[in-house]
Amino acid sequence: MADGEDHPRAKFHAMTEGTAEDWGIIANASMEFGRDLPKRLVSHLMLLQGDCGGFAIDRLEHSLQTATRAHQDGRDEEYVVCALLHDIGDILGPRNHADIAAAIVQPFVSERNHWMVANHAIFQGYYFFHHLGLDRDMREQFRGHPDFEYTAQFGHLYDQEAFDPNFKSMPIEAFEPMLHRVMSTPKRSIYLRKPEVEAAE
Repeated sequence: MADGEDHPRAKFHAMTEGTAEDWGIIANASMEFGRDLPKRLVSHLMLLQGDCGGFAIDRLEHSLQTATRAHQDGRDEEYVVCALLHDIGDILGPRNHADIAAAIVQPFVSERNHWMVANHAIFQGYYFFHHLGLDRDMREQFRGHPDFEYTAQFGHLYDQEAFDPNFKSMPIEAFEPMLHRVMSTPKRSIYLRKPEVEAAE
């Protein structure tokens, strides 16, 4: 959303001068901006197109293929969206891409799915770290965590499998309704009011 002259704006120039009316204007604008997040995510995913990074397919196709495999396996929409976005950080965070993806999905998904996205890079390392002189068992530091097997399964069934140029992925348009359903309403955020505890009768 562009801030044109037809949109109301807060009058303060420093937050110490802000009024409830000012912050009401900002909150309304923030809600409208938040509703467009799925569109911005699609635009950012498209930046992955054409960049193969040495792999047999480009990064966008890997993302689509990972999500398609999860969808075809009957995973729920939140999981599929996590699969679609798990490598979205590759552009701006090539050395910590999982951290970026995890930060994006955190307000909208379960703690379990957030943990899976946040740690998928370490778990995927099981399949190739040893070829680079790294420790393929780096994930063992998390052994015993309740979501260890859940994340290992994501890596084995979907992430490490998704480099096949002959695989027929669903187009990005097929995932857009899922993105809108999952990424439009935050579940966890410092900007959400906590529900008031009902007084005991």
